[in-house]
Amino acid sequence: MSVQQYDEIGEAFEGFKSLPLTRYAEVPGFLAMVGDVRGKAVLDLASGTGFYSREFMRRGAAEVFGVDISREMVAAARELEAREPLGVRYEVGDVTELRPMDRQFDIALGVQLLNYAQDVAAMERMCRNVHRSLLPGAEFFVLAQSPDYRPDPSSLEKYGFRCEPTGEEAATGPRFRVTALLDPPVSIISAAPRREVYEASLRAAGFSEVTWVPLEVSEAGLREYGADFWADFRANPPLEMLRCRA
Repeated sequence: MSVQQYDEIGEAFEGFKSLPLTRYAEVPGFLAMVGDVRGKAVLDLASGTGFYSREFMRRGAAEVFGVDISREMVAAARELEAREPLGVRYEVGDVTELRPMDRQFDIALGVQLLNYAQDVAAMERMCRNVHRSLLPGAEFFVLAQSPDYRPDPSSLEKYGFRCEPTGEEAATGPRFRVTALLDPPVSIISAAPRREVYEASLRAAGFSEVTWVPLEVSEAGLREYGADFWADFRANPPLEMLRCRA
């Protein structure tokens, strides 16, 4: 899966966070799972334009270091840092070939990271590199498409996205084209790895306490749209989270 698709998006990626699915489920759910970061050193892998990097810095992290494979994404993140200096550092890097860090971190984030592994061996390499970058007992928090999601393009559209199978099968699981219904729409192709691929890769890298965490709609989302609006999301959740310990 090409880095070029992210280079072509650049700062438009920030727009994803305004869509109902992201704003009222992904973001509050992921922030709640990670919890209190005050005084912690955070490694944000697949940091994109730095949305979570900035958010955790605002929430009191002592240090946040973002790594992304896309030069354009890192350039956009650095531009946003220049506009509102928070002290986040960013670097271009491929997590499958992640360089040894000059320190170990308290927390690692992998939002839409492991699903881009080309094969099972690459996912395991990613996980080993993350594990090496963490202090003993530190946690790694993951968010990706749910392995159980049943494609139903129309049901997701009201939440701001379309998710269609490409008909191709990667070594880790089926591939999908995910389109954010922005103006203009933005599409990305990624895999939806099988549950056992995630679990085996993380455990092989030395992680324990591997736990799946369902994504819920926030109270704000229920107030904004009402419970009926979210019925399709609840019946067939498109995203799921995972936490584990080094």
